[in-house]
Amino acid sequence: MPKKIITMSTNQCYWTSVNDDVKSHIEQALLGRQPAACVLKPLRDLAFAAPKSAASVLCVAACEMVGGHREQAIAAASAIHLMHSAAFTHENLLVSDKPITKSMPNVHHYHAFDSNIELLTADNLFLLGYELLAELDDPTDALSERILKVIVEISTAMGSQGMVEGQYIQQLSCMGSDGDEKCKVSYIFACGAVCGAILGGGTNEEIEKLRRYGFYVGMMNGMMTMHGVGLLEEKTLLQMVESFRNLALKELENFQDRNIDTIRSLTDGFHPNE
Repeated sequence: MPKKIITMSTNQCYWTSVNDDVKSHIEQALLGRQPAACVLKPLRDLAFAAPKSAASVLCVAACEMVGGHREQAIAAASAIHLMHSAAFTHENLLVSDKPITKSMPNVHHYHAFDSNIELLTADNLFLLGYELLAELDDPTDALSERILKVIVEISTAMGSQGMVEGQYIQQLSCMGSDGDEKCKVSYIFACGAVCGAILGGGTNEEIEKLRRYGFYVGMMNGMMTMHGVGLLEEKTLLQMVESFRNLALKELENFQDRNIDTIRSLTDGFHPNE
């Protein structure tokens, strides 16, 4: 038991340090652009208003596990954070005049700014995320191809084949679907794992294994969110989570010669946002 407590404490420190680095990277990017005060405040506030997602942490952990360094992945992790925040802001706007249902556990009706400001600011957060990635590009650097792949991955995960699709389905079925939240979450988690592996120099096989790992962890995370609002009975939840946990761990079997403790901890039932 003491060993478990120490491990969880260590993981908390890791998650906190990555989130702090992401926040610092984003704040420096905002200050470097020197937008007008009326633009900067909503940008900064909405960039950090969404419920935290472990997808950014997964991005960094995947990069380090395949042999990369945190510095290589922090811009991508920051971009993923911004995309998540933008998507949350857009989703929150969609339910402003609707009752919140069980299939929308993470949204709320409170708005710090007028809806037009929040809409434009969320769009700006998307653009800022892509800017952070583009700034890494150097035609003379071997990383150029990796960065392009990351941009494609994030665009797909956040677009009509990913997060937007999940939000659209949720709006169509807002009166009762129980599958939308976990599917939306799985897109961004899989994206985080893939982007980290790409930037860390992982092989194609490693990248695809981590894609599946991220997907399964995202499904687990989404299920925990659903359980928090009573969408799943505890027995059913535990069975489903354990099933996806086993699938996730299977994807890590070929990484036994690497330090997998950090990335593996995302399946341990300890929620990094708590």
